[in-house]
Amino acid sequence: MGTVSLDDATRAPRPGEELDVIRLTEFLKKERPDLNGPIEIAQFPSGHSNLTYLVRVGDEELVLRRPPFGKKPKSGHDMHREWVVLSALSNHFPYIPEPIAYCGDESVLGAPFFLMRRIKGLILRRDLPEELHFTQADMRELCRRVVDVHRELHELDYRKLGMETLGHPEGYVERQISGWSRRFRNARTPDVPGFEGVMAWLEENRPQEKGAAIIHNDYRFDNVVLDPADPLKVIGVLDWEMATIGDPLMDLGASLAYWVEANDPPGMQAIRLIPTTCPGALTRLEVVNQYLGGAGLEVEDFTFYFVYGLFRLAGIAQQIYYRFYHGQVADPRFGHLGKAVQVLEAAARKSMAEHVV
Repeated sequence: MGTVSLDDATRAPRPGEELDVIRLTEFLKKERPDLNGPIEIAQFPSGHSNLTYLVRVGDEELVLRRPPFGKKPKSGHDMHREWVVLSALSNHFPYIPEPIAYCGDESVLGAPFFLMRRIKGLILRRDLPEELHFTQADMRELCRRVVDVHRELHELDYRKLGMETLGHPEGYVERQISGWSRRFRNARTPDVPGFEGVMAWLEENRPQEKGAAIIHNDYRFDNVVLDPADPLKVIGVLDWEMATIGDPLMDLGASLAYWVEANDPPGMQAIRLIPTTCPGALTRLEVVNQYLGGAGLEVEDFTFYFVYGLFRLAGIAQQIYYRFYHGQVADPRFGHLGKAVQVLEAAARKSMAEHVV
């Protein structure tokens, strides 16, 4: 295929989301005097959660993460937590961006933030770039490798890495269902489904936990970085803000919610974020089998985990949409999330009724 140059595009920061260059320069001079040169700041425009910026310091390229401006969910956007995860995994999981500096002093940029070294590579978004010239076999192999890296994360021993305090694995499944149910109800707006039937079904069909592992909680194609010289090779995994210790099958179910197939209904096609409809891409069932086969696990029916993933994704979308609905943010991208919640509720009901993944 040859080397592909498709860097994730940046642009000037959105109005109201600019960073104070002078204060950031002072912070870096104190914390990382080895980084020399003038600072230039651009923003990565994608994403609906934490804000992400490209910070050039001389010849160095760093990525800065900070919470969104405006009112935030109480438990979300924990910069220190994400920093702790990166620091703990940086020498044990080869796909982690190198952590550079953390700042908990809100007087610097108005909120806690951290910087990490940029992993330069290819990030796949909604549609597969033509420049890749992927064959069906290439796409299939890439899907397998993305799934295998997910399983590789789950196979790490979080106790040996000193990450026991990151989460409480006992009762994780129960807490996820009750927690997301509470968060959805609290964030519900009058124009979206109530999800009460889905929540009741999840509570009634909770399986026994299948162990505990470090879970990413937002693992998907557009959080994976590929090698420009070999686009079938994963070189990075990004966005660790929701990582915790929990049931790895719940993590896989959360990922499947994003995995739209070519024959899914129009509503699901409309909210697709990643190129999983390309010829050769694994189906959701094939993703499950690829994961379980490599892990040596057997699960007779994966429906619960997929429905959970759809409901959880709806909860995330609804929390963001709530802020837009009530005028707390003006980003026009958020205005479409109410429709996405409707689509996800329909998909969850279909899976519940037909026991399909």
